[in-house]
Amino acid sequence: MQIALAILLGLFFGFTLQKVGAANPVKIIDMLRFRDLHLMKAILFGIGFAMIGLFVLLHFEVLNVASHLSVKSAYTGVIVGGVLLGAGWGMAGFCPGTGLVGLGAGRRDAWVFLIGGLLGAFLYTLIYGWIKGSFLFTTIGGGKSTLAVTGNKAFPALFPDIPGYILGCGIGAGFILVSLLLPVLKKRRVQTGVEESVPQDTTKETPAG
Repeated sequence: MQIALAILLGLFFGFTLQKVGAANPVKIIDMLRFRDLHLMKAILFGIGFAMIGLFVLLHFEVLNVASHLSVKSAYTGVIVGGVLLGAGWGMAGFCPGTGLVGLGAGRRDAWVFLIGGLLGAFLYTLIYGWIKGSFLFTTIGGGKSTLAVTGNKAFPALFPDIPGYILGCGIGAGFILVSLLLPVLKKRRVQTGVEESVPQDTTKETPAG
C-alpha cells in the first residue's frame, strides 16, 4: 500500500513539475536570471503552503512525528554541496528531480544531465574515504536540529521558546507573501529587436480602439 501511494504521489509530483515548467531548462535559467518569475512564484508558494500544512498537521497530532519526520545532519559539506548543486542547476537548467521529469518528457539534454549526475555520484564514492575526516563533515547548526519545535525530542529546535506551529506557519506565510509580491514579468520587443523583461504594470488600462 505504501509503495502504491508513493508511486501515485510521485506521478502527481512529476506531472505538476512538468505543468509549471520546472522540467524546462529554458524556464529554469530565465528564473535564475530574474527574467521570468512565474516558476519562482510557484516554488515559493509551494514551499510556504507545504510548511503551513505540515505544522498544522503536527499541531493537531494528525501526523506521528516519530515516524513521519526525519532530519538530516547539518555540516559544512552541505554548504559546499549546495554551492555545487546550485552552479550545476544554473548551467544545466536541471536539478536531480526535474532532470528525471525532463527524461520522462523525452528531452535529450536530460540524458546528458543524468549521465553527468551518475558520474559525479561515482566520483564521490571514490573520494569519500579521503574526505570523510576533513572539515567538510564538521557539524554546524546543532547537527540534527530544526528551526521550530516539532514535538520530536530527537531533533532539538533552535528556537525552543516559540511554539512550533506559530514559527512554522509564520515562515510558511512569509514564503507565500513573497511569492504573491514578486512582480509578474512580461516580454516585449524593443526597437532593436532584442527581447527584454519588464514588470507588468496592472495599473494602466489599455486604451480602447
